[in-house]
Amino acid sequence: MASSFSVNALTPVEVVEMITATGARKGNMRLDKVFFSGVSAGCMLAFACATVLSTNTAPWWQENAPGLIRTIGALVFPYGLCMIILTGADLCTGSFMFTTLAVLQRRLSWYKMLTHWVLTFLGNLAGSLFMVSIILGYGDILSAAPYSTEVINFATKKQVTPEWQMIFLRGIGCNWLVCLACFFGIQGRDLASKVIGIWMPIFAFVSLGFDHVVANMTFIPMAIWLNAPGISVGLYIWKGIIPALIGNIIGGGLFCGTYYWYMYALDENLSVGAIKGLVGKKGTVSSEDIESSAATVTAPVDKEEKSA
Repeated sequence: MASSFSVNALTPVEVVEMITATGARKGNMRLDKVFFSGVSAGCMLAFACATVLSTNTAPWWQENAPGLIRTIGALVFPYGLCMIILTGADLCTGSFMFTTLAVLQRRLSWYKMLTHWVLTFLGNLAGSLFMVSIILGYGDILSAAPYSTEVINFATKKQVTPEWQMIFLRGIGCNWLVCLACFFGIQGRDLASKVIGIWMPIFAFVSLGFDHVVANMTFIPMAIWLNAPGISVGLYIWKGIIPALIGNIIGGGLFCGTYYWYMYALDENLSVGAIKGLVGKKGTVSSEDIESSAATVTAPVDKEEKSA
């Protein structure tokens, strides 16, 4: 008996449509919700950053097998992005892809896109600094040796040692992978598929030592909190925020958002309604799949937002 094989996932064209619809929806959210969604994402990523710092606190391994301990740390870090994507919280880095696609598809204005970027960035920063000061700082989670030593050494390697342009280039590679994780998170139809899809690119960016502007909001301020020598607020803004942010915008907005729009949306006239019309054809997505996939990456929208 002949058997057929089908992949239980959305096609790239369908994923791009979902990203576009999600970007438009996020861009039209109430501004206070955008900000607090960013705060939530910053807090959740800070948990993962703290786990990486704790995992990396292994002096013998750092001396004798630094690549291996970095790989182990990279294996645990992706749970932060899983929590963010699956709860629909907003990282500014993911927004660079979502809203860029929505703008290119003329479903969102440039003004609303930039507003969303600014608010999610500020929300991410507020959430990260809350975690650094209140939960990790006054909670005395990483303040004692040898954890404090690892925090300072880690931040020094990220902030003091590399040149500005190096951090910029690492930022491009970082958000290229982070937005691929968002892409795969939408592409899978079930929870396990989404988690695995998110996990792989995030593991890649951490294991390669790339720079994520929101992760840096925990790594570097935590070192400043512990009075790391040679690291100041000014240095953090100049080398921890600016080059990583610009690189992340290019990696997410150009290398992912614009590229996938060019490949799968520029010459396509495929909307969510058109995708639903494909129901019943072999190997295509069902309307229930579209709705459930959207629910994992979008926050609730008020009635007035739906009409915006």
